[in-house]
Amino acid sequence: MTTPLNILCIDSSTEACSVALLTKNTSVHKRFMLAPREHTQKILPTVDEVINEANLNLSDIDVIAYGRGPGSFTGVRIGISIAQGLAFGLEKKMVGISTLQAMAEQAFSEKNCKNVYAAIDARMGEIYYAHYVLNEGIMQLQDDEVVIKPEELIQSLTEKQHKIDSQSVLVGTGWSEYSDLSTYFSKADKSDILYPDAAFMLKISAKLVEENRSVEPELATPVYLRDTVTWKKLPGRD
Repeated sequence: MTTPLNILCIDSSTEACSVALLTKNTSVHKRFMLAPREHTQKILPTVDEVINEANLNLSDIDVIAYGRGPGSFTGVRIGISIAQGLAFGLEKKMVGISTLQAMAEQAFSEKNCKNVYAAIDARMGEIYYAHYVLNEGIMQLQDDEVVIKPEELIQSLTEKQHKIDSQSVLVGTGWSEYSDLSTYFSKADKSDILYPDAAFMLKISAKLVEENRSVEPELATPVYLRDTVTWKKLPGRD
């Protein structure tokens, strides 16, 4: 993982809160904590911690990355608002990273798993779901990220005659919430990776920057998957 930039990444899309920094010399500084309902109080002090640990100043940051969702509506809004505020203040571009992809990337990094199914409990009897496979060193999305009822996902995969690879890994909180889903994916290995971590968004962020896919702060948006939810940008940023 190499980049000539200092990339700061923030994620608060679930019960977890994390901040990570990739420096120009490829060192990584990171913090991860479970902090339900404390994201607003935790993020900025944690940003200061990782920047100080890297012996940098906030003005040294070149790109702001953020966990774009899916996840908790409130958590996603908090994360993107803080990241967007920093980016506006620093006049830097942004990149958004899928929380599901981040967990898949962690499974590859820590377990060398190249086939990952990610599911986050979306409440209301649904999950946020996606399937990732390793391609060119990055865990790449297969089909689409969706919000779906477990029984509908099972029916869809059955109709497609999708086979669950015994070498695949499950990540996220969704599997333990729905027994039928766990049974259907029983051939896969259920991992202890439950929440996205900003540290595993860094490699993806660097790749997006290298591909010129960073955007101005006013164009940074979350992904909720539920169509009924709309995003309001910061006041004055219409």
